[in-house]
Amino acid sequence: MWTSRPNMITLTGFMFVLLSALLGYIYSPHLDTAPPRWVHLAHGLLLFLYQTFDAVDGKQARRTSSSSPLGELFDHGCDALACAFETLAFGSTSMCGKTTFWFWVAAAIPFYLATWEHFFTNTLILPIVNGPTEGLMLIYLCHFITFFMGAEWWAQDFRKSIPFLSWVPVLREIPFYDVVLFLLIVFAVIPTIGSNVSNVKKVVRARKGSMLLALAMLLPFGLLLAGVLIWCYLSPSDVMGNHPHLLITGTGMAFGFLVGRMILAHLCDEPKGLKTGMCMSLLFLPLAIANALTAWLNDGTPLVDEHAILLMYCVYTVGLYFHFATSVIHEITNALGIHCFRVTRKEA
Repeated sequence: MWTSRPNMITLTGFMFVLLSALLGYIYSPHLDTAPPRWVHLAHGLLLFLYQTFDAVDGKQARRTSSSSPLGELFDHGCDALACAFETLAFGSTSMCGKTTFWFWVAAAIPFYLATWEHFFTNTLILPIVNGPTEGLMLIYLCHFITFFMGAEWWAQDFRKSIPFLSWVPVLREIPFYDVVLFLLIVFAVIPTIGSNVSNVKKVVRARKGSMLLALAMLLPFGLLLAGVLIWCYLSPSDVMGNHPHLLITGTGMAFGFLVGRMILAHLCDEPKGLKTGMCMSLLFLPLAIANALTAWLNDGTPLVDEHAILLMYCVYTVGLYFHFATSVIHEITNALGIHCFRVTRKEA
């Protein structure tokens, strides 16, 4: 006899955001055209279900006395991947095209730094207003509002979207989604970064450790962002604008690997400092950048078609992530004598 394991609840919730991203791809391949209005409603409902399942899995773990390191790794691993897929869903709702990548960056930075902070403090410190609760609620409310207003509401000049701001003088039209991104960075991302760094600094100082070693753990994520942005800047085919789903999916999987590797280091109480294994997520980017550079020497035509490079990038990062995930799941379940997706009566 067995009951539903919390990890199955987590995985089911993740499938909701995966389905939401798939709807966005079907009806808005470049994230710059308006999908049917029912798609916005579906995005909101699927995100609400994801948030609900993400909250329930912990309660189920406590109810069945099946909490384990695997549950923490599985939960946060799915959340890291959900950052990318929900960003794609939001991109189709807001018609923000290549700006969708920057929304992912705005979601990924606080997530990564919160994981980094947890590594040092052993506590996941969330402010009163935080991303997993109020943040997700705000996003699915945006989906619901778009169901009534239409996606064009996001892409037009912000003074038209918010009439009471029509008095604001600007030199050119600014899409409403750009204003939202700016406010998100100023009032959410930057304060969160400051709080994360401050909390880690206090712990490192109390333990008489090295802040330089602590900051070194952020290097792989910084190199990932830098590598992708350099690639996009040099890209002769505008990979960020023409293939946002592939770019964000590939980068999101690499991000998931980095998050998972840091959580594993925390669970195993590894020494603080740079984890060279995390740099495996970066190995494909020099090839992509070099291929983009060949276009400068070949009249704007890269040596290998960039669509094919993007596909290979996704295959590499997806393979890297699933190799990591399956290996860790296998080792933890064998070591602890548990199952990943079910709870036996004895465990309960």
